[in-house]
Amino acid sequence: MGRMHLDVLTLGSPALERRAQEVSNVDGRYQELVYSMFEVLYRSGGLGLAATQVGVMERVFVYDLGGAPRVLFNPVIVETSGEWSFVEGCLSMPGLFVDLVRPRSVLLSAVSANGENVTVEATDLLARLYQHEVDHLDGVLLIDRLSSSEKSRVLDEYARTPHWV
Repeated sequence: MGRMHLDVLTLGSPALERRAQEVSNVDGRYQELVYSMFEVLYRSGGLGLAATQVGVMERVFVYDLGGAPRVLFNPVIVETSGEWSFVEGCLSMPGLFVDLVRPRSVLLSAVSANGENVTVEATDLLARLYQHEVDHLDGVLLIDRLSSSEKSRVLDEYARTPHWV
C-alpha cells in the first residue's frame, strides 16, 4: 500500500471551515492516514494536526508533545475549567501568532488508535492543543476565537506578510 501525500491546507481553504464527520469504525483503514498525518506534522514542525487541515473531513487528529506520538478519533471536550492566555500559532496560518485566552484544563473523551473509548484530563499546553485540534474538526480557526475587530486587524496584518510553508 502506497503512502498518502498530504499537504497542510492554509487560510482560505473551504475545508478549514467545515465540520468533520464522525469516524464510524476505527480500524486498519486509518493506519495509512495517521502515518501520513504524522509525516506532515513532523515536516511542518507542529505539535498537532487535525485531519481537516490536510483535506480529510473525518474527526481525527494526531499530536506529539515531547516524543510521545498519539492519535485520537472523535474527540469531544466534555468539561473545561480555569483560564489561560497563551500565544498560539497554527500550521494552516504559517507565521501568524495570536494571544488567545482558553480554558486551562479540559476533560476530553475520544477513541484511541486501538478502538477503545478513553477519557483524558489535560492542563496547560496539552489542554490547549486538544482545544485547538477539536476546533479544527469543528471548522473553527483560532482567529475565529478573536473579537471581530481583533480578527480584522490580525487578518490585515497577515495579508501584508509573506508566508512560506
